[in-house]
Amino acid sequence: MGGWSDWFARDDTIRFGGTPVVIKMENPNNWSISEISDISQDDPRRKGKKNAKQITWVLLLRAHRAAGCLASLASGSVGLISAVRRRVSAGRADSSRHHRLYTFIKFSLFLSITLLCFELYAYFKQYHLTIPDYTMAIPSFKVNINDLFGSIYTGWMRIRAEYIAPPLQFLSDACVVLFLIQSADRLILCLGCFWIKLRRMKPVPKVAFGSKEGSDPEAGEHFPMVLVQIPMCNEREVYQQSIAAVCNLDWPRSNFLVQVLDDSDDPLTQKLIKAEVDKWQESGARIVYRHREIREGFKAGNLKSAMECSYVKDYEFVAIFDADFQPTPDFLKRTVPHFKDNKELALVQARWTFVNKDENLLTRLQYINLCFHFEVEQQVNGIFINFFGFNGTAGVWRIKALEDSGGWMERTTVEDMDIAVRAHLKGWKFIYLNDVECQCELPESYEAYRKQQHRWHSGPMQLFRLCLPDIIRSKIALWKKANLIFLFFLLRKLILPFYSFTLFCIILPMTMFVPEAELPAWVVCYVPATMSLLNILPAPRSFPFMIPYLLFENTMSVTKFHAMVSGLFQLPSSFEWVVTKKSGRSSDGDLVNLLNGKKDDKVSNAPEKEKDIVIKKSKKKKKHNRMYRKELMLAFLLLTASVRSLLSAQGLHFYFLLFQGISFLLVGLDLIGEQVD
Repeated sequence: MGGWSDWFARDDTIRFGGTPVVIKMENPNNWSISEISDISQDDPRRKGKKNAKQITWVLLLRAHRAAGCLASLASGSVGLISAVRRRVSAGRADSSRHHRLYTFIKFSLFLSITLLCFELYAYFKQYHLTIPDYTMAIPSFKVNINDLFGSIYTGWMRIRAEYIAPPLQFLSDACVVLFLIQSADRLILCLGCFWIKLRRMKPVPKVAFGSKEGSDPEAGEHFPMVLVQIPMCNEREVYQQSIAAVCNLDWPRSNFLVQVLDDSDDPLTQKLIKAEVDKWQESGARIVYRHREIREGFKAGNLKSAMECSYVKDYEFVAIFDADFQPTPDFLKRTVPHFKDNKELALVQARWTFVNKDENLLTRLQYINLCFHFEVEQQVNGIFINFFGFNGTAGVWRIKALEDSGGWMERTTVEDMDIAVRAHLKGWKFIYLNDVECQCELPESYEAYRKQQHRWHSGPMQLFRLCLPDIIRSKIALWKKANLIFLFFLLRKLILPFYSFTLFCIILPMTMFVPEAELPAWVVCYVPATMSLLNILPAPRSFPFMIPYLLFENTMSVTKFHAMVSGLFQLPSSFEWVVTKKSGRSSDGDLVNLLNGKKDDKVSNAPEKEKDIVIKKSKKKKKHNRMYRKELMLAFLLLTASVRSLLSAQGLHFYFLLFQGISFLLVGLDLIGEQVD
């Protein structure tokens, strides 16, 4: 007699009265009916007959499956409720209560709850929720209601039909038009990417280093002088791996110099980084440590200060890597050759890859966004118009182009986009290399990601205000000016967060309380789903996350909209610079070496005494998950609107509002990213 595992692994056919039921079982907790096959269907004597035992067996199996689903839902609900209780009991929330946007959302929530109670009372009183055509019949409109509430409700219906619905419908139509324009832009970008793949178009250098037979890198072949900069600020988790990766670049050591630009204000972190630089100097690497006493201008000020060194004039190119970036050894050999015999080329940008893209749901959703950005936006703009926004790292600049464009400026929080726009106005060209990759990290906590996105969306609006006169006065072609103003800035940096927040977070729930203003179902469902599908195409393995991605992007529209407004109107929050927190994830190569027991002899740790001090100090700094008021208020607003949509029998709108409200709730409770126990 076989064991239990053999019995559960069988694929048996159980017969009741000659009718087979095929049941597949893998283990005692996972068993279900997979097929019911009646081999006697062709028998006219049994045709149309049912077996009571078979039906009972099927019903029992389905009941077991339903019970399993209910148990999973109950377990998930209990976990969610316990997490919510921990968040509420901790009482840690963001400091958004004084923001005007938070006040507006709070007022909208109060108004929606009041209107919902109003409509529910009217519904149970059997008042009509649908309004007649007021175009000609408003003066003669009468409702047979004698009580005070009926009179108030009648007045409310007239006010919303005459005064609220028309402007709301106009705003809704305007947002729909902007939505369609942005969708068309995204579709054109995808078609351009498809054409690039079809024609196998990519930048090819005229000369590759080491391509000549018998060439000697140190003698016969010319390697330009390259300055490599690593700006960092209080990033003790990643400084070792970035310094090691840069010092191991495959380039003649006499022809490149590494600058570690440390803006840390923590003395212990400064000592650790300085000790790491000293160790690499002892091993023969040409590397220097720079620390500013006066830390002005954030990253732009740090880079500007480094470029003022007297020895910079001896170098032709500068490569920039943020503290969490780890270039491959052949990075310079695959990027610098593109400058050969191309005097108009200012920048070669490489693609980012991510070592922690599968860490949690938040990193997976970020990965979808950034895959589309690099695979589609950067590649299409680089191939067809030789211009795109510099990503701030993993790129090589011609120093002459930097100087010709005015150098680094501290006037915005997006110094990378600033220098790219000014170089473009001077006539310089850019190249994007989609096949040259540089590993880095994604923010794993929602707090870090939220602050990063605020900086990325407020800075462009600051820059647009400053650069608009220069764009108009520049001597570049008219179509390039139009591309900069209408596509690069207005459509992709201003209109996108505006309509996304206004349409799906404000107008849609308002149309539930003002049914005279309609928002078509194709705007709510079909077009957004299509755009999400296009966004996921560069990352096909992320297809199961299409719906969460759509909901999360609408959720992030609150942060992006607030950042856009603060940058456009120069609010104090637009000048905030917060360094994105890093976790110090090792690269794939580091993990392989660790498993094999290998260690690079060149890489050395800091002194043990200082390391112990830092570890003890870091243990005292506790991280916490927070609650975010704006997201929570919008969650309750959307959930309230979803309940109102049931009264109007708007099924599609109900499901969208329900799931979008749940998405806001999860994000507001900080349940989407890194969870801190």
